This record gives sequence, structure tokens and C-alpha cells, in this order.
Amino acid sequence: MTTSPRPDAAGQPELIVAARDGVTTLQLNRPQRRHALSLSLLEQLDEALSAIADDSSVRAVVIAAEGRVFSSGHDLGEMTGRSEDEYRTLFETCSRMMQRIRQLPQPVIARVQGFATAAGCQLVAACDLAVAAEDAQFATPGVRIGLFCTTPMVPLVRNVAPKVAMEMLLTGRPISAQEALTAGLVNRVVPADQLDAAVAELTDAIVASSPLTVSIGKRAFYDQLSLDEATAYQRAVDVMTDNALRHDAQEGMSAFLEKRSPDWTGS
Repeated sequence: MTTSPRPDAAGQPELIVAARDGVTTLQLNRPQRRHALSLSLLEQLDEALSAIADDSSVRAVVIAAEGRVFSSGHDLGEMTGRSEDEYRTLFETCSRMMQRIRQLPQPVIARVQGFATAAGCQLVAACDLAVAAEDAQFATPGVRIGLFCTTPMVPLVRNVAPKVAMEMLLTGRPISAQEALTAGLVNRVVPADQLDAAVAELTDAIVASSPLTVSIGKRAFYDQLSLDEATAYQRAVDVMTDNALRHDAQEGMSAFLEKRSPDWTGS
């Protein structure tokens, strides 16, 4: 996978892309702006994710940052006094990028080391999995500045209970990493010095599995969420039947019965 990172005014890349052992890390790199999601950065994330979708060497994706803030959300410095078309372009670009995370064949993990607010919290909620440091916090505080976090609300309420989401949206009050874990916004909470190890534990498990099976499962998971139970079962039967006929399922079942490691190279 190749991307063309765009530098900021100081000549630093806004997005750092690094690949190793089947895992691509997309690191937000706007520390001077609290890793705010500028239009340029959103476009770069969207382009990087689009390239990853077609790259069979990538088995998992990690979205990360450094410092006290994971992402402060939209860059308010870009948002005052804009036209209707400019606002629509910004929010549509953000929404397209967030949806691309869900559409990606590879699982995406948020590595949250600090504050994740507004669209930054949306980014965490949009990821398939999330691991947070103990001192991380999450908030949707747009209501406090007169701009309700309506687009962040979309993935948020698909992660946490409606009343938890509504309280976050109406009050803007940050919740702790532990509260986020209880609410279902993140999968794990660990000491800051164990954050990379916890993320690696997830990526190692994903990389060890069949990439075809993982992509089939991820797509089916999101497809059935909005269906009633009977329809979801019908869809699941179709998907599982197709999956069972694939090489990787036949190889995995044979390997289990023969007490050997499966070989996914034929997928």
C-alpha cells in the first residue's frame, strides 16, 4: 500500500502510515492542534483506508495518536464563518471516512491514549474494536458550543445504550475509560504502558486467522445489526453456508481434525 501524506504548514505529515507484520497503523499527527480532524486529515484518512481495502497484505488496522489527546474532533479553526456547501462537504467527508472503517474488509482498532472528544469520540465508536489507557476520556461536548454532536451520535448510539449516549450528548460531560468500558464504547482498559501490548494481542489474534473468513464475518456482523431476528438468521444461514464452502473453512476444519496448523495461503 502506498499513500502520499500531506504536510501541514510546518512541513510535518498530518498522517503517518506505518506497516509491519500485516498491521497498518494510521497515526494522527497534528499535536499542535490536538490531533483535530481537519478536512485535509479526513481526506487523507479516507484515502489511506481506501488503499488498505485493496491491499491483501494488510490484515488489521490500528488508528492511533500520541500525547494527551487522541483527537479533539473537528478543527474549529476551520469551521467559523463557512458557507453551507463548505459545512456540508466537511461533514460528508467525515461521514464517508467513518463509514469506510465499517466497510473495510480488515478489522480496525482504535488505540486511545488520551482524550477523544466530539468527532474524535466518533472515530473511536466507528472502529470495530477499541483499547483505551486508564486515563483516557471520552466526550461529545458540541452542545456546549452550540453545535450538537449529531454526526458523532450515529456510531456512538450504535455502541452504547441510548440513555448513556443521550446523557453524553446533552451534557457534554466526559466519561472515564472505565465508564466507556462499562458502556460498551471500548473493549479493554489497560495501564498506559500496556496499551501497545493490549493492541498487539488483538492484532496478533486477527492476523493468525483467515483473512477471508475475518472479512466475511465483519461484513455479516454489520449487515445483520439492523435486521429483525428471523431475517438476521436467514442472512446468517446464507453467509455461513457460503463460508463453509470456501477453501479456508475446509482447510481450517481439516487442520483441526488433523491436529495441525491451518494454511491460509490458498485463500
